Amino acid sequence: MPKKVKVSELVQQFQLEILGGEDGLKRGITVDDLYRPGLEVAGYFHYHPAERIQILGRTELAFLETLATEERTERMSRLCDDQSPCIIVTRGQEPPQELIDQSNLKQLPLLRSTIATTNLISRITNFLEKKLAPTATIHGVLVDIYGIGILLTGSSGIGKSETALELVKRSHRLVADDAVEIRQMSDGQLHGTAPDLIKHLLEIRGLGIINVMTLFGAGAVRTSKRISLVIKLENWQPEKQYDRLGLDEETTKIIDTEVPLVTVPVRPGRNLAVIIEVAAMNYRLKRMGYNAALQFTNKLTETIADDIDDYE
Repeated sequence: MPKKVKVSELVQQFQLEILGGEDGLKRGITVDDLYRPGLEVAGYFHYHPAERIQILGRTELAFLETLATEERTERMSRLCDDQSPCIIVTRGQEPPQELIDQSNLKQLPLLRSTIATTNLISRITNFLEKKLAPTATIHGVLVDIYGIGILLTGSSGIGKSETALELVKRSHRLVADDAVEIRQMSDGQLHGTAPDLIKHLLEIRGLGIINVMTLFGAGAVRTSKRISLVIKLENWQPEKQYDRLGLDEETTKIIDTEVPLVTVPVRPGRNLAVIIEVAAMNYRLKRMGYNAALQFTNKLTETIADDIDDYE
């Protein structure tokens, strides 16, 4: 079932004035796109995206004033579509009485804001993108390492929280422990946050729950972070062949986005915090165009080729 934001939430968030159609405040907003119905005001209603919030700025209202009363009534009747969640008038302007009458008749909320049109569209779009974005909750730990958001996953008790604690001690930042709420933005980026109940908290077996911000300061935590890399911790399996060069690039799917995946085997004596730090730095280098494993392979191929030439 698609997510919805009630018009009443929009009214509360942006302190919008209700001019008409108050009975329709429970209508749902299902898309984060907004629309300025300039062509519709001029009478062209083909391909009208009625499911979007309709924004009337200075241009649209100025044109409406040039119309005869009958034309204005007919256009406003068609604009007040049953599919539309609401109509917003910007810059504190006064809408035509015909629009107020039609909004009351069709129980379509007619709202007013004092904010400029472009600014209001930007603010509402950002608000709706966050509210309507697909979400998922994943068991893991999200940390910010050198500006790279890394999601640590693995079975319960593998050492994710203990590794996160060591990383915090090394001046990195905790975003979420145990449960990570992930939101997929319209551009496909994944942003992770902590549920309000466990924000800034870290559970260490044998020690209990600690508050990272209280112990290490406000610089040790952050509210949200874009997820760039997933590191899966798993118990060392002697029979399994692990990638020793780093040429095999795996990905994992979270919601609808593919994210790079690194599998790190865990066994006594391995310093996971250092390994994860290096994984973050290596990821940054790859984004900048430097791939150590690929360069090593190329040099190895050149060396073998030179040896074959010398032999021949």
